[in-house]
Amino acid sequence: MSGGSAAVVVDSESPLEREPTNHEIALRGIALLADPAGALYWPEEKLLVVADLHLEKGSAFAARGVLLPPYDTAESLARLTLLIAHYAPRRVIALGDNFHDCGGPARMADRDRAALAALQHGRDWLWIAGNHDPDPAENIGGDFLAQLALGSFTFRHEPARQPQAGEVAGHLHPVARVARRGRGVSRRCFASDGERLVMPAFGAYAGGLNIRDRAFTALFGVRPFTAHMLGARRLYAIAAAQCLPD
Repeated sequence: MSGGSAAVVVDSESPLEREPTNHEIALRGIALLADPAGALYWPEEKLLVVADLHLEKGSAFAARGVLLPPYDTAESLARLTLLIAHYAPRRVIALGDNFHDCGGPARMADRDRAALAALQHGRDWLWIAGNHDPDPAENIGGDFLAQLALGSFTFRHEPARQPQAGEVAGHLHPVARVARRGRGVSRRCFASDGERLVMPAFGAYAGGLNIRDRAFTALFGVRPFTAHMLGARRLYAIAAAQCLPD
């Protein structure tokens, strides 16, 4: 592949229709498994990580008169249910912006609240504070932290401005854009240089920021980094410099 004209085959099926193929991302020499659904799994710790769920975004927009189908929370929890059934994690970390706003927990439908409680049963569940939901919420279970240091890694919502080896963060909603059959295709992605990693947004209605944006240049500096682009059954590792700008 060369430059912005490189093509990549991207699966078209829904990631819920087939058994996914895990994709290894080495971070500080430790092998982590990136799932095509947009989650990260650390096998030695039995730890599952997701970022930017933005639950109740649909109801937040509806309150402002912008009508969206009110199914984003149920869809995101359904995808998370499949991941938890597959990995059976001992601990789950949600890396901030877990709800789209601080009123989100109170707007949750009873069925979604019950689904979340079922996911939390029998495991540790850690909510990391985000800029959309900086304060602990009531009646959603789990524990609330500003960030978490675990082994070689630090899990936080917003990437630090200075280089941080072992950082796993969200917030930026990375998206990679490539050329496929003469047209641009954009997909969510993990972004990593092997020292720090930015997670894709997991939420059904979460938007995305092109990895060629200067926010990623500021984050990784002169170090080359890779976009691990989500497909339906697998991920595609593409040098960020070879991805297309918007």
